[in-house]
Amino acid sequence: MSIATKTGDAGTTALMFGRRVSKTDVRVEAYGSVDELNAALGLAKAQTRQALVSEPVAGIQKELVTVMGELAVADEDLERYLNSGCKQVTAVMVERLGLLVDDLEKKHKIDYKGWATPGVTLEAGAFDFARTVCRRAERRVVELQEKNGNVNPEIIRYLNRLSDLCWLYARWLEMNPGDLAN
Repeated sequence: MSIATKTGDAGTTALMFGRRVSKTDVRVEAYGSVDELNAALGLAKAQTRQALVSEPVAGIQKELVTVMGELAVADEDLERYLNSGCKQVTAVMVERLGLLVDDLEKKHKIDYKGWATPGVTLEAGAFDFARTVCRRAERRVVELQEKNGNVNPEIIRYLNRLSDLCWLYARWLEMNPGDLAN
């Protein structure tokens, strides 16, 4: 089967379980922005060999698939989604990100004052870029919540915590530049 299904040629796309919506639908914008975030994190991860950063990011990227999956389900299909064994974003996932934030702030002594200018190093700049994509994804999910009212609040908490983590990773990488991956 080809990746080019041509089913979207008229400007629609399928949500999970086949419901077709416009490619500009707020739900598509939300999960599409999370997809962009996952790609931005992959690019950022590829810029560093620092295990303190790259190892957790690999796990976060897998969790973002859960975020996208949950966002790609129409309200009418949520029960079907849950009954099919698909995962939801949980408070435990948010807490894991919070622990990474706490570790960077306390154990690794990141206590940054003032504004940061992205691009001090390539790897830090990549995480600053991922942070901005994360903030946009968060705005799209909030917009979905405001228009549909049926968004798991843990998704918004997750994205909010992740943007904080990206900011801290960028600052830590500025303080601890490593060998670029290549």
